[in-house]
Amino acid sequence: MKIAVLKETVEAEKRVAMIPDSVKRLVKRNIQVTIQSGAGEAAGFTDTDYEKQGGTIATAADLASADAFVKVLPPTLAEVDNLPDGKTLISIIHPMTRHDLVHKLAAKKITAFGMDVIPRTTLAQSMDVLSSMSTITGYKAVLMAANSINKFFPMLMTAAGTLAPTRVMVLGAGVAGLMACATAKRLGAVVEATDVRPEVREQVKSVGAKFLAVKSDESGAGEGGYAKEMSDDYKQKQAEMIARHIAKADVVIPTALIPGRKAPILITEAHVKSMKTGSVIVDLAAEMGGNCELTEMDKDVVKHGVLIIGNSNLPSTMSCHASQMFSKNVERFISHLTDENGFKMDMNDEITKGSLVTRNGEVMHAMTKKLMAQGDNNG
Repeated sequence: MKIAVLKETVEAEKRVAMIPDSVKRLVKRNIQVTIQSGAGEAAGFTDTDYEKQGGTIATAADLASADAFVKVLPPTLAEVDNLPDGKTLISIIHPMTRHDLVHKLAAKKITAFGMDVIPRTTLAQSMDVLSSMSTITGYKAVLMAANSINKFFPMLMTAAGTLAPTRVMVLGAGVAGLMACATAKRLGAVVEATDVRPEVREQVKSVGAKFLAVKSDESGAGEGGYAKEMSDDYKQKQAEMIARHIAKADVVIPTALIPGRKAPILITEAHVKSMKTGSVIVDLAAEMGGNCELTEMDKDVVKHGVLIIGNSNLPSTMSCHASQMFSKNVERFISHLTDENGFKMDMNDEITKGSLVTRNGEVMHAMTKKLMAQGDNNG
């Protein structure tokens, strides 16, 4: 079997889907790995590094003979046009929102696996790129806030007097939120966090943060470890709770996402107006519209004296370790999907079935198929 690692084409994307160490292990399994020349350079991996581990370097034009193509970000429509019909693609796809891409993949009869829709089960933990990238996102968000705020994070007792610690508020206690809490705590901040899933209270406390609970019997625990959309009554209580605490916060890091939907608005303009001048919001939901209604994707803007950072791709800013983690996830995924004869395509396997987006011209991913049908009916 032949696998081709593609170079990312989106501007500012510095990750690579597979690093030399993973190539080495796949080659030992008699899988031929070809890397597009320069694919790993922005992450610190040269063509020579790949060749030393058994990989073959090729130009884009020479990759067509591969059985499967691997990349990080969803391919552009032009990139899909350049893929040979009937091949296999493994990458992040965002199938529940990128229906145009899904249609294109199906039209070319490409067997597409979405690394971002792998079921979040115990067995699939080693393949979970969302958790891997969220770890980086939560960490880097705090560093960006610390670099941007006009205060020290820790409390300092100096000859000039005592300096109060920075107060950090994290909205959402998933992987990114918990890493943000832990990182801010390590830097000495006073950290508070809230989540629609009350069962994460102990996880928040375990990383040194105070859990802010909304008084409600409603739980936001959805399928597959994701949060679900809450009732209007809950949203009202949540907004009131956020309003009480956000005015005291120096840094706010919202992380709330719902699969297949625009990010919920948790921070209104009124909330921003209530914050102290010089405060910082790092919106980790910027790619899906933002949790703050004033967020502008991939821009840093100042509104009402508050800096709002809308970077949609923080993992790319830590391209070496991000690539290392992504590569390990992809390597484990490929190992799970294949045997000595190539791809097994076991549709009774929950990981295979759950991550398969298109095959033989059909949309296979259940939730994507449902959302696309709703879109067609609404159209």
